[in-house]
Amino acid sequence: MKRKLVLGALMLFMALGVFAQQDKSKRASPPDSIHVTTTSGLTISINYSRPYLKGRKLGEEVAPIGKVWRTGANEATTVELNKDVTIEGKALKAGKYSLHSIPGEQTSTIIFNKVWKKSGLDYDEKEDVLRVDVPTEQNSQSVEQFTISVSKDGRIELAWGNYKMGFTVK
Repeated sequence: MKRKLVLGALMLFMALGVFAQQDKSKRASPPDSIHVTTTSGLTISINYSRPYLKGRKLGEEVAPIGKVWRTGANEATTVELNKDVTIEGKALKAGKYSLHSIPGEQTSTIIFNKVWKKSGLDYDEKEDVLRVDVPTEQNSQSVEQFTISVSKDGRIELAWGNYKMGFTVK
């Protein structure tokens, strides 16, 4: 009887462990989302995971300078737009895209890729729809956890460590 009870408790413990693995909020880089309707009526929805620096060196150990970065963690970061827009003066059709970037010391590249339902590590340059170069700026305060923000005027900012980059969606 004791053996059955111990075996049953062990199986319950394992089942709870599997359930906890499926709860994305318990991940080391938890998911987040932003949904903003701008003053012009454009709806911007962003879904991403928020990694922490945890003592790692930005630009070297994470988000390496000059290399395509998944711009978040876990699954691909997605951006969904309900209208055709321009980003830094370049046209982008309404739709859902994965967001990647190439961090740079002075200038970074923001990439919109048409394949959005994928791991953040899956990237094929042939599927890029739009690339825009934006200035890499210094943050006044270090940001430990990667953060994306969207303002009512359509300004999207990505901040992590001592750096930030942003672009405007019109």
